[in-house]
Amino acid sequence: MKFLAITLIVHAPHPVTGVRKSTQDRFREVLDNALLAEELGFDGFGVGERHERPFISSSPPVVLSHIAALTSRIRLFTAVTTLSLLDPVRAYEDYATLDHLSGGRLELIIGKGNGAAQRDLFHVTPDDQWDRNAESYEVFRQIWRQDKVTAQTRFRPELKDAEVWPRPFQQPVRVWHGSATSKESVDLAARYGDPLFSANVTNPIEPYAELIRYYRERWEHYGHDPAAIAIGAGTAGLYTAPTSQEAIAAYRPVFEGNLAFQKRLGLEPVFPTLEDFVERSSALIGSPQQVIEKVHRYHEQFGHTVLHLHADASGLTDRQHRDSLELFQSDIAPVLRREIPDPPFPWAPVLAESESVSEPGSEPESVSESAPADR
Repeated sequence: MKFLAITLIVHAPHPVTGVRKSTQDRFREVLDNALLAEELGFDGFGVGERHERPFISSSPPVVLSHIAALTSRIRLFTAVTTLSLLDPVRAYEDYATLDHLSGGRLELIIGKGNGAAQRDLFHVTPDDQWDRNAESYEVFRQIWRQDKVTAQTRFRPELKDAEVWPRPFQQPVRVWHGSATSKESVDLAARYGDPLFSANVTNPIEPYAELIRYYRERWEHYGHDPAAIAIGAGTAGLYTAPTSQEAIAAYRPVFEGNLAFQKRLGLEPVFPTLEDFVERSSALIGSPQQVIEKVHRYHEQFGHTVLHLHADASGLTDRQHRDSLELFQSDIAPVLRREIPDPPFPWAPVLAESESVSEPGSEPESVSESAPADR
């Protein structure tokens, strides 16, 4: 099993103290957490993309490029790239550049994104966001594989023998599809033989497990090898300590602060008590053995081989956060690495071509003619 540390770069008051860091200090914290993740042996570090309060993660290529310059080993993820809001040509240019600068350490998780405010900002509607996401992905996919692209598009100017630079380093970059609540993203991933990343944060396990079961069904429907499936899953929080009592006591102020924030916003909490949150959410709070057992319970339903944890302290003290991550890496990760397999592909730059790339001057396919292919 592989482990990622992920941040959405939430910029909100501290759930316990109520103090909010400056924007610059918050970005500095993200960089420090990326360095910590590499130091402790995490396999990847992810940065989200949101274009509304309370997030300041509107430019993941810039943040990840800076992290790439500070690190040397850890793979760099987007979590997620909101392709429904973006021009796929411009998105390709940004990420192909980042991939070169990082030496082929980039992996993308794409999705339509959440939030009405960012939809309004980009003039995207609930009725067209899925079509935009699919079209942008198909164009993005072609650009990564072909030297010249022709695409008949609805949501951006059509492309005719278009060349987009720089040409890729990874051929192609691996693209995961983020999934939270809808079958559209799941079907798109299965259609193209791409890995799936379940959000697995807000609700109990069942709705996420149902979507993963649907993904497996659609994967076989499209004729892909079941052994090639790769699934990642998120977690709603992490705090591990030598005993469950210590973990619960340390995490309680964080949970209560977050609960009070939800109530101020008029939101009905999914998990009304800390005990319920620990039992029914995907949060990993407890002793190392309890965390190991919970990951296995989720693995039984998901079959996931990649797990993401919060990169941020999220209300814990810096010392608590580091101690928890160190304990995770020393007592939990080695067990899970032994007992749960890795994804069915190398955790390294994709340098060998996994499907044919058009030669310069050859006839490219259009979006409407594009056919799914196994990775």
